Amino acid sequence: MKEGDCKVGISDRIEAFINELLKDSGGCVELGRNELADIFSCVPSQINYVLSTRFCPERGYTVESRRGGGGYLRIRRTELSDPVRETINEIGSSLDYPRARAFVLNLLQSNAADEQTAALILSAVSDNALTVPQPFKDELRASIMKNMLSALNGGRG
Repeated sequence: MKEGDCKVGISDRIEAFINELLKDSGGCVELGRNELADIFSCVPSQINYVLSTRFCPERGYTVESRRGGGGYLRIRRTELSDPVRETINEIGSSLDYPRARAFVLNLLQSNAADEQTAALILSAVSDNALTVPQPFKDELRASIMKNMLSALNGGRG
């Protein structure tokens, strides 16, 4: 084991903490931004970063936020009736790799895809696989991902 392998970044720790709270509370939790920042000895903007990158709609979450003295964060795991179809509908005509990865992680978390399927999709839509100039890469990625998800969904895209 190399030095540093055991280190977990603050964003990962905050995400794990919130996910544990969500699991224990049935999928919805209300927190104070400043209180959460105090727990992790970080600035509130670090909490904002984690919320915007790890608890976004693409990953199956809604976040309601109110600032000020009585401010709160309400984080809810959204249950999709058909996560694959929902993902296809959300992709649009252009898709960058980080967003594609977030969609695939959400499908894994909702058990709509297994790890092998997720790996195949991510491989097919990676920058290395798409050997077209950048202006077309994100459009091609969106098209490939929609078609793969449609096949995964039995053609009901």
